[in-house]
Amino acid sequence: MTEVTKKWYVIRAAGGKEKKAREYIENEVKRLHLEDYVSQVLIPTEKIYQVKNGKKISKERIFYPGYILIEVALTAEIQHLITNIPHVSGFLGTVKGGEPVPVRMSEINRILGRVDEQAEREEENITPYLVGEAVKVIDGPFNGFNGTVEEILEDKKKLKVMVKIFGRKTLLELGFVQVEKE
Repeated sequence: MTEVTKKWYVIRAAGGKEKKAREYIENEVKRLHLEDYVSQVLIPTEKIYQVKNGKKISKERIFYPGYILIEVALTAEIQHLITNIPHVSGFLGTVKGGEPVPVRMSEINRILGRVDEQAEREEENITPYLVGEAVKVIDGPFNGFNGTVEEILEDKKKLKVMVKIFGRKTLLELGFVQVEKE
């Protein structure tokens, strides 16, 4: 069998249903044995870190909500299959009554490069602070208090913050994710 040329396309999906739509697409491709035509179905994501109940948790956030990238050798059959999948409303950039317009490879490389860059940086996406900078505590028992950064403990990803509590200055040691810049 000759090698089919595949191009990248963007599919519009219902917001919040991107993963479900990707599952449907992948299942249909397997069921109909179209693996030779469809290489990848991607949802570009990044990891973000939040503090909930005093614990740091990581979550995945979608770069482009409502969009899925797909590398496919687009035939009429596959186009019909994809547009009739639940939570999918069609291809992005479709010329009226015609075929979808593929995404330039430079754009795909930029998007995929951003995903790889996020994976490499891991926790370094937390903003650094400066000594003397005004911050607001957003988590923990001192939530809502304002203070100034006295010392930065880079290796522990913590700050020593001077906060005024009941008229007295108190030094607190807080994680980077427990404060935000004012």
